[in-house]
Amino acid sequence: MKRTVTRLADGRDLIYFDRQDGANRSAPDTRTLPPPPLSSELRRDRLLGEWVTIAAHRQDRTHLPPSDQCPLCPSVPGRPTEVPASDYEVVVFENRFPSYSGRPPAEMDGVTPGLGRCEVVCFSSDHDASFATLCPSQVRTVMEAWADRTAELSALPGVAQVFCFENRGAEIGVTLAHPHGQIYAYPFVTPRTERMLGVARAHRERTGHDLFADVLAAERAAEVRIVASNDLWTAFVPEAARWPFEVHVFPHRKVPDLAALSAAERDAFGPLYVDVLNRLDRLFGVPMPYVSAWHQAPVSTDRDLAYLHLQLFSTRRAAGKLKYLAGSEAAMGAFVNDIYPEDAARRLRAAVEKEPSSGADTP
Repeated sequence: MKRTVTRLADGRDLIYFDRQDGANRSAPDTRTLPPPPLSSELRRDRLLGEWVTIAAHRQDRTHLPPSDQCPLCPSVPGRPTEVPASDYEVVVFENRFPSYSGRPPAEMDGVTPGLGRCEVVCFSSDHDASFATLCPSQVRTVMEAWADRTAELSALPGVAQVFCFENRGAEIGVTLAHPHGQIYAYPFVTPRTERMLGVARAHRERTGHDLFADVLAAERAAEVRIVASNDLWTAFVPEAARWPFEVHVFPHRKVPDLAALSAAERDAFGPLYVDVLNRLDRLFGVPMPYVSAWHQAPVSTDRDLAYLHLQLFSTRRAAGKLKYLAGSEAAMGAFVNDIYPEDAARRLRAAVEKEPSSGADTP
């Protein structure tokens, strides 16, 4: 794997990931750009004890541009983009409109800066591709990028947690159609992670067992909510799924984060995950909007409790119908699901490809 680090015109980092050592990534960024924004502001919700990030500069971020003005496509003569190269495999760069950055204001005046980092991960140079259409070797390259960035961002001063994720579909709120994800390096441990690890700690104190391993073992034994599996990974609908179609993907070996996955585990993830994504798309015959979220251990706390896993969920509950957060969910955090998890798993298992694919591994 070739890793090439360069800089954009405003000083932001950009990193190419290539399978071939001969890839030439010397093209410069020819744009004239203003300096990157300073860090956001953190404010503590005194009623919930949680951090809220105020990032007013993000109001000006790019919003649903036409395809011929996509900032994530490769640069072409007369139209430079965020990626100076004329083509690429996988590329990561600092977000131009970050929620967190390492650029604090000169005057603090009692403000808590949102120090950290936000990066964009472009999965393919093909604007019309999706993660579900990536070949196995391309998925493997994406995994190498995730693992690389997890390790590097975890080493930054003040970073407490690294979160790799993808939002797909305008229904989810995606503002750029190009196949891409993001990585947040938070200056705090997120509320969901704190809650999950608190439950895991209580479970270990009560039973002496690992909560995540017990959940995975129970799902594999019951089989009724399993969607797909191989020797190293299992994808299942959780017993108490909050979303109409929600799938959790667990490695069989407990590891804290993406950087800790073995080469075999990284190889085995792609075919299983792409299979699940394609099943989602086949459910209603249209691209399924989704959030795909890697849950990783915090950088320096409770790493023995955490268990790396992927949470994939969609807001689509039926053809032409979306689930919107109602009062109970948005205000109280008490979810109501319209679909039995067992039925969701059954439908996903049945959503098999009608025509056998060739299995070709083409870029």
